[in-house]
Amino acid sequence: MDKELIDKINELAHLKKTVGLTPEQQALQDKLRKQYLAEIRGQVRQSLENVSIKEKDGSVHPLTKKNKPLS
Repeated sequence: MDKELIDKINELAHLKKTVGLTPEQQALQDKLRKQYLAEIRGQVRQSLENVSIKEKDGSVHPLTKKNKPLS
């Protein structure tokens, strides 16, 4: 995760609380939040791809996707 991205998101959040944001700053904040969430979701998906399930009978199989996508 890019520290600069998080710092900029926090900076915009602080500005929003104190003096408010211009429409351009609000658009940037929304864009950065979406980028941040996409990175987090990617990391979670990557982690879940490496998970295996061990059944009571000793068999092991990878975690599979359900029909419903993560959102």
